[in-house]
Amino acid sequence: MTTQNLLVELFVEELPPKALQKLGDAFATVLGDQLKALGLASAASVVTPFASPRRLAAHVTAVADKAADKAVQQKLMPVTVGLDASGNASPALLKKLQALGADVSDPAAAVAALKRAQDGKAEALFYDSVVPGATLQEGLQKALLEALAKLPIPKVMSYQLETDCELPGWTSVNFVRPAHGLVALHGSAVVPVKALGLTAGNSTTGHRFEAAVSPVVLADADSYAATLKKDGAVIASFAERKAEIARQLAAAAAKVGNGARPIEDEALLDEVTALVERPNVVTCSFETEFLGVPQECLILTMKANQKYFPLLDAAGKLTNKFLVVSNISPEDTSFVTGGNERVVRPRLADAKFFFDQDRKKTLASRVEGLGKVVYHNKLGTQGERVERVRAIAKAIATQLGDAQLVQDADLAAQLAKTDLVTDMVGEFPELQGIMGGYYAINDGLGETVANAIEDHYKPRFAGDALPRNTAGVVVALADKLETLVGMFGIGNLPTGDRDPFALRRHALGVIRMLVEKDLPLDLNALLAGALPAFGDKITDASAALADFIYDRLAGSLREQGYSAQEVDAVLALRPQRLALVEKQLAAVRAFAALPESPALAAANKRVGNILKKAEVEGPVDAHVNPELLQEKAEQDLFAALQRFVPEANAQFEAGDYTASLQTLAVLRAPVDAFFDDVMVNAEQLDVRMNRLGLLKMLHNAMNRVADLSRLAA
Repeated sequence: MTTQNLLVELFVEELPPKALQKLGDAFATVLGDQLKALGLASAASVVTPFASPRRLAAHVTAVADKAADKAVQQKLMPVTVGLDASGNASPALLKKLQALGADVSDPAAAVAALKRAQDGKAEALFYDSVVPGATLQEGLQKALLEALAKLPIPKVMSYQLETDCELPGWTSVNFVRPAHGLVALHGSAVVPVKALGLTAGNSTTGHRFEAAVSPVVLADADSYAATLKKDGAVIASFAERKAEIARQLAAAAAKVGNGARPIEDEALLDEVTALVERPNVVTCSFETEFLGVPQECLILTMKANQKYFPLLDAAGKLTNKFLVVSNISPEDTSFVTGGNERVVRPRLADAKFFFDQDRKKTLASRVEGLGKVVYHNKLGTQGERVERVRAIAKAIATQLGDAQLVQDADLAAQLAKTDLVTDMVGEFPELQGIMGGYYAINDGLGETVANAIEDHYKPRFAGDALPRNTAGVVVALADKLETLVGMFGIGNLPTGDRDPFALRRHALGVIRMLVEKDLPLDLNALLAGALPAFGDKITDASAALADFIYDRLAGSLREQGYSAQEVDAVLALRPQRLALVEKQLAAVRAFAALPESPALAAANKRVGNILKKAEVEGPVDAHVNPELLQEKAEQDLFAALQRFVPEANAQFEAGDYTASLQTLAVLRAPVDAFFDDVMVNAEQLDVRMNRLGLLKMLHNAMNRVADLSRLAA
């Protein structure tokens, strides 16, 4: 058995650019995994993916021409079924052996070759055989078909192939794009596997316009990338092509000077990498008059429509130059430059036209138009939604600030959605909010309101910035709460991976603002305060929504490194001030490190169970009559509570949760003594209720920061 490196390439028509990298990685990964599973490649074999607009390929090191034979032991049947009383083979056994290819011409010899072993309660017969290892052609054929079947294809297309048979006809093939070539090289030898109506060879096709030869003949598996680059003018590696584009972009920007740099956009870089086979970056420009349009508009139209890289200056402002990643490299680039400049000009002119037209009407004059835009069939129009957001924003602003904040937040909430009916946002929905901010400045509404309008969608995604001013925070909170309360109120909840109204993102946005802005707002009060704005359109789903928000908070905290046990202990109390949760978690972590912690957590759990059973018959009052304390242990526990709980409570009220829990740690000894020496369920009712009251007092004191029973093992 010899090993050599393997190269497989599928040559196709232009693949969908946004899916190319995933397709390339999946093709190589599945192919490599299948070869390893078949024993043709080892765990040490290195799989290298290649993906260009017109090809998927994989290079696998140390692939054998044949897999090793494999010893297999197969259970046949119980001895009582396979052998008669004399030990001779039964017809059933002989039939089974014959089906497995064993020699049964001498039944006695066939039986003697079998093994007998205990299988559960019965003894069974086992047959040892050697399964020949797969040849490379067999194994690669299977691996290739599996790799093609498991490609994460966004959308399959069907096309026709002429059949190979003598009778003329056509056969239908389903694949992401029509395939035109297949290469399979084991070292320098062709492996004649077949797929999609193609038989593998040793030649491929290079660049559509700039290949030096056609077809490009590959000498062996290891020369694939170098030969394709030299003779085919194609950089086959997605990663290498991406790095080359980034290098050329940086070099072109440096030539422009003045600190110019291409806009950073990883998704755009990936998409452009998937559109070209041999990149060539050229610098283009547009008329400076277009720079009067908000740069977000110009950047978006260049990126989204043309896949260009706008250039920013050292201060982050848009310049009138942009970079184009071309797929051709002519000696005279003026045709490429001129063509792209002609193409982008009408796009920029459209953006300028929309901007100029939009500024002829104030945002306030557009409010009425929102009444004609449907938001949701059960929740009415955007106009109705705006009024709900205003009502919620007023309530929040009243709690957080003065009359000026209420006025600013109300005006921003009233106008925040008006840019939805502008020409610019109609053309570029991604600019909603951003354009509202620009138009607010144009209307003379001031920076505070303009920033609040622009920021009210924030945070739009994980890691996004929060609103810049308090008015913006108020409107952003109101907007997200309106969505959450409304959607939960009509039963429109996220399921599995489906979340069309981004409720998970809205919940995380609410959490981030409450926490990072340290807002003195109670969660339940926020949810309850949003309900009246809906009138009778919804039902009250505040409890389910609160659970949803706490679930998102729990997930976020675990991602930050807190243990599930710590998070569970704190969130079990449903803390209302989310900004304080991390302080509570820090206190719990410090408490858990104390030697008294395990015993107190276990005792707390025991107390909780006792009280839960007792409260089935009625609530237990946290009140103690000292005269009814009969045992020394209960007297000592009461004295300890009287001494240390006021101190712990004072520390809790001051926000020093760590000190509060550490103060209560001294209760371990009297608590242990209480459970050793005192029977809680005394026969005398007044004594029993007094002891339950003592435990209730202990339970209340211990669980202000977190439910410590959740720390018990």
